[in-house]
Amino acid sequence: MYKALIDDIFYDSEGTEETTFPATDEDLLILTEKFLGFEIPSKVFLQAIAIADYDGAAAFRYVDNYLTTLKNKKKRKQKKLLVLGYSTRFDNN
Repeated sequence: MYKALIDDIFYDSEGTEETTFPATDEDLLILTEKFLGFEIPSKVFLQAIAIADYDGAAAFRYVDNYLTTLKNKKKRKQKKLLVLGYSTRFDNN
């Protein structure tokens, strides 16, 4: 038991490499569906596919981060819009 604790203490997580897996066809379909409903540059879509070719999890993080950024920009633009209307109080009939 003590040996396991000592090994745990001296375990260097930075020195280990993460295992990456390419995206499956089903994963690529899900990635594509995530982009539906958004206007995105083709280079962003192709970049996501290229990332998925060697690391499926990283491709999903890339898509999620891009869409989150896109949604936040859209919210900021909507807040800056000023809706002007007219008042019937000041009509000069």
